[in-house]
Amino acid sequence: MIEIWINGEQRLMPPSDQQQYAAPTRGIRGYLQRVHNLHDPDRMWRLADIVIACALLTVTLPLMLFVSLAIKFEGPGPVFDRHSCIGRRSRRFQMLSFRTIAHDPEGTLPRWARNPTQIGQFLRSTRIETLPRLINVLRGEMSITDPDGSSPSFLD
Repeated sequence: MIEIWINGEQRLMPPSDQQQYAAPTRGIRGYLQRVHNLHDPDRMWRLADIVIACALLTVTLPLMLFVSLAIKFEGPGPVFDRHSCIGRRSRRFQMLSFRTIAHDPEGTLPRWARNPTQIGQFLRSTRIETLPRLINVLRGEMSITDPDGSSPSFLD
């Protein structure tokens, strides 16, 4: 007989039930379960986020470089916009996106009053402006499955 703990209680398991609860120990699945503890759903989602984000970044990197150059040549200002968001476990982070509105160096106009640029209109209609968020996914600040971080103004 083998001792096991179920919901805080000690129980004895007969030999006939041992195979039912035994973790697979052979093959690649058993190796991954032992080494990386893939039974933890958070780790599984994180691994999926990393793999998908890396694959998408390698495919879209030439497009992102082209868009960055187009934004830089269109006018002064940064290539990326940073939006303050609240992510998992109430951590604040800066969500990246391509700049689609005219740069206001003085900061006098609110974001909603600034006019979109010509390239910015195209980026918004094709949703290419959100590709830099893959960098946030690789940093672990957001997930592909739940991409939108909450704005701090909604949570305060």
